[in-house]
Amino acid sequence: MRDSRLSRGLCGYCGREMTRAGMSRHLGLCEVREEVLEDTLGQNGERVPLLHVQARDAWTGQYWLNLEVDSTAPLAQLDAYLRAVWLECCGHLSRFSFGGWAGDEIAMSERVGRVIHPGVELTHTYDFGTETFTMIRGLAVREGHRTTPRPIALMARNTPPSFLCQRCNRPSTHVCPECVRRGLRGTVCDAHIRHRHEDLSDPVELVNSPRAGICRYTGPAEPPY
Repeated sequence: MRDSRLSRGLCGYCGREMTRAGMSRHLGLCEVREEVLEDTLGQNGERVPLLHVQARDAWTGQYWLNLEVDSTAPLAQLDAYLRAVWLECCGHLSRFSFGGWAGDEIAMSERVGRVIHPGVELTHTYDFGTETFTMIRGLAVREGHRTTPRPIALMARNTPPSFLCQRCNRPSTHVCPECVRRGLRGTVCDAHIRHRHEDLSDPVELVNSPRAGICRYTGPAEPPY
């Protein structure tokens, strides 16, 4: 099995491409990011702890985000962010928990900084019928001002993984939710989109999300998130 840490992504500051493991280290050293942080030094207002967290899908680790989160924000805002970036399809319920998906639930009103610290990992569950699990891990913390007006800033994200067609092994462009539900790979190329299951929807376009092909998910909200 391919090491998920080798999944690659782009730095949102300098555009450099590197692995998931390398990106976490790079963001602490990125010179362009340092310039952005220097620009915040003259801002008015109270300085707050800002957490560098990594969110990754629990099953493959191919989908991941590096975020900077205002520690004073409630978990509900992190939940809304994850929904916007790669989860929301039908307004399903969600929860944060310690100790895996079956662990102790954490209230959405809880402040991020009270439950996430460097080295601490939470589980986020979206949808309790066709679940998508996201692991949220604290990596570092700095004290200062936000780099954006929003409480969460996207610092890096994985590049879309490539998948082969279940019919011919050519590069896929779509995924069939019903095939996925039946335990098949589900990904199809342009030549094999035209297959259909009785009374069910056609394949949908592959998107950069662990929710692709699940339930009615068709893609993320428009950035900025």
